[in-house]
Amino acid sequence: MNDTLVTLVGNVATQPEYRDSVTGGMVRFRFAVTARRWDREKQSWTDGPTSFYTVWAWRTLAANLSGSVSVGEPLVVHGRLKVREEDKDGQRRFSADIEALAVGHDLTRGTSAFKRVARADTSLTERPKDLVA
Repeated sequence: MNDTLVTLVGNVATQPEYRDSVTGGMVRFRFAVTARRWDREKQSWTDGPTSFYTVWAWRTLAANLSGSVSVGEPLVVHGRLKVREEDKDGQRRFSADIEALAVGHDLTRGTSAFKRVARADTSLTERPKDLVA
């Protein structure tokens, strides 16, 4: 209920890694977000610092991501921000993860072809009505 929702625009930095889990598929990849600013002195755009996030996706989104996204592609990622803190070698480190709720190609930088995925037939996994307690 009190989640911090963010929308990031950037590029896929590592190949998405897909794994099966007990609750369904899971995919994870690194995502690079670089701020661009207009430099008035140079009269041109310049890159600011790059922030890296680990994006996690589950179930159907994970399966669709693994078949649709490659390194270097521009994306828009919307999801829950999770900041982790850990002590490593006596140093305090922070990292930011995004639990993706929706992901799509950034169409300001190219085109994309959408292909709807057919959902599984739920009648194959439903319990017969006479066995439901």
